[in-house]
Formats: sequence, C-alpha cells, structure tokens
Amino acid sequence: MSTMTPEQAAWFAQTFDRLVGNVGQAVLGKAHVVRLALTCMLAEGHMLLEDAPGTGKTMLARSLAASVHGTNNRIQFTPDLLPSDVTGVTIYDQQSGRFDFHQGPVFASIVLADEINRASPKTQSALLEVMEEGRVTVDGVAHEVGRPFMVIATQNPIEQAGTYRLPEAQLDRFLMKTSVGYPDHASTVEILSGAAVRDRSAGLQPLVTTQAVVEMSELAATTHVDPAVLEYVSRLTEETREAPEVRVGVSVRGALALVRCAKVWAAAHGRNYVLPDDVKELAQPVWAHRITLDPEAEFAGATGAQVLDRILTTLAAPQEKAHA
Repeated sequence: MSTMTPEQAAWFAQTFDRLVGNVGQAVLGKAHVVRLALTCMLAEGHMLLEDAPGTGKTMLARSLAASVHGTNNRIQFTPDLLPSDVTGVTIYDQQSGRFDFHQGPVFASIVLADEINRASPKTQSALLEVMEEGRVTVDGVAHEVGRPFMVIATQNPIEQAGTYRLPEAQLDRFLMKTSVGYPDHASTVEILSGAAVRDRSAGLQPLVTTQAVVEMSELAATTHVDPAVLEYVSRLTEETREAPEVRVGVSVRGALALVRCAKVWAAAHGRNYVLPDDVKELAQPVWAHRITLDPEAEFAGATGAQVLDRILTTLAAPQEKAHA
C-alpha cells in the first residue's frame, strides 16, 4: 500500500480537528484527552480511563459515538454481572424450532464498560475475545461486531472499596490508558452555567459515517515511518525491560501499538510521516499501564510513568530528516 500523500494528510488533519471540536462541545476543556480518544479509535484500539466518578467519562464515550454516526451502549459492571450479560445469549424459539442469538450490549460502535474492575474476572474476560478478535463466540458460533468497534472502559482508582485489580494480560489489551481529570476553572463555570442541560452529547450532530472512520483508519495506516524511528521504538522497549525497577517491560504488542498510534497522531497533525516527537508524546498513554513493576520498587513509590520519563529523557531520539 502506497504512503499517503501530503494532500490526504491535510484532509485527515482537517477532519480530525472537526471531530475534536465537535466532541469538545460536550466535553469541555479536555481537547488533549479527546485527541487521544480519537487517535485510539482511528488506530482501532480500546481505551482505559482511570478516574474519580463524575469527571465526564460517560460523556466522552457518548460524544464520540454521536460524532461518527455510530451506536453506543453502556454496560455497568457489577460483581453479579454474567458474561452472557455482556456478549448476548442463545434462546430457543418454539415457533421456528431453532435457536436464535440475541445480541448483548457489546454489539455497538462504541461500548462504555463502566467500572470494569468491579466485575468478576470471568465477566472481565468476556470482553477479552471481542476486544482482540472483533467477534463474540456463543455456543460455538462466531458473531462479528463490525467496524469501527471501540471499548472505552472506566475503572475506579484501585484503592477504592470493592475493586479488583485488572490482570496484566487484560491491561495489555487496552491500546491506551489515561484519565479525563477535573476541568479547569473556566470550563467548570461554563458547565455550571449550562446545568439545565443534562446530556450535552444529545445535541451533537454526526460529522462522519462509520464507513468514513474505517477509511480514515486504513489511510492512517499508510503513514510513513522511517527505519530510524522504528529503531528508536525498539530501543525504548528494550530499555523498559532492562530498567532495575521493572519486572515485566513493554511487549512486542506494546511496541506495535505505539507505532500504530504514532501514525494516526502524525496524520492528525497534517503529516504523512512520523516524527520521534510523536513517539515521545504517546509513550505515556500507550505504555505506562503495560509496565509491571517489581513489588519492592512499587512499595517504594515508583510508577511506570516515572520509569518511562527517565528512559525518554536519557535515550537520545534520532535526528529529524528533511522530508519532501
């Protein structure tokens, strides 16, 4: 597949900015998080938001779905939620004499998995297949969920009561992990002034079709990545594995994830090539949750984000080359 042209990159950036602006009407003062979420969707990945309740996580998911003519469902994860409550169930129809599949809420363009770390591991794992494979298997029959498909999962901080820590294998399925955070003073005042509007996303107009999202994803995949940048990503992954505080570093899946995101990020800035700065900017949301620390280092207060910061500071990035 040929590399995208500068004209295609300019169109991509324009469309991306319009989507950011549209979502930004409902999610105020959070342009960077919105850009990350759109990058995640166009890189065909899933997002994990760890945040306190009431910071606008649900609003972000709804606004994204509203902007792309997509469907969205919300699943509230609770300790008694069953896997079939997520994926769907096969029911015998007496009139037709055959089994019919009734789709679960996971069949949507954007699925909000709310408080995912409150559910049992068995129910959490029901999401794993569909997140990775894009299909659900019930009673031996596979059902495709279609494209685009994105899970935005939220989890409460793990020190809160009634939460289960997500296993590393499941964390690795999320392309990005970030937090929305509280809005700044001016945005808070604007939200309060519109307190009569219960759901700001309800008034959003769709800007693009789901087919256009798929086409944008395929176009972003053609962004050029110089071998020197790939070498840089590979060296960064090796450094995460060799860091003294780390028990398990970034996997090959994690390295691929960063390259996929960097391609979308570059195109969103109107470029048809990836810069080392794209890699640096996305390393934290794409990698920090994939790093498993040594228990002693964790107890001493070390975090994956700190380890990454040190590596990004000490490892020299390749020099930018002139592009035609």
